[in-house]
Amino acid sequence: MIFYLRISPYKKTNMKKLLFPVLAVVAMAFSSQAYAQKNPMVGGAAMYADKDIIDNAVNSKDHTTLVAAVKAAGLVETLKGDGPFTVFAPTNEAFDKLPAGTVETILKPENKAMLTKILTYHVIAGKMDSKMIAKAIKAGMGKAELTTVSGGKLWASMKDGKLILTDEKGGMATVTIANVMQKNGVIHVIDTVLMPN
Repeated sequence: MIFYLRISPYKKTNMKKLLFPVLAVVAMAFSSQAYAQKNPMVGGAAMYADKDIIDNAVNSKDHTTLVAAVKAAGLVETLKGDGPFTVFAPTNEAFDKLPAGTVETILKPENKAMLTKILTYHVIAGKMDSKMIAKAIKAGMGKAELTTVSGGKLWASMKDGKLILTDEKGGMATVTIANVMQKNGVIHVIDTVLMPN
């Protein structure tokens, strides 16, 4: 037995009236989601794409050690510059993984050169989002070599769907938040401090 459903013009009109508000809600959900992605939360603070790397980083409660280090190294003006820069930003927990006393030692004025080398080892000239890094990894048959501002090398690879960075000493960091867009570049939050030779 076959049943046919006939919709009268009156019901079609009512369905259209019902459909438009539903579509409007869906559109609003997508636009608010896009807005949220545009200004992601890092360390309890929104990261605004129209602010520079420093202006955003100072608001993240997860990056107070990094900000203190950048200030101690005299790199604030550099990272407020036009760039663009790609910054792999270690969290406070990442700095806490270092041997006891390391952070205090590298923050001393007499160790400014060493601190500057470590911090600039986390920066790449240009704006590389995760898609660009993934493309470089694919072109490199599973591994991309990145040259840092310090002149050192980092190697990017993928493991279990996550972006992994390997430093010159064999240490590995995982990108925990990717593509935090800035006015003068992009930040990728990492869980381990990368160390140059």
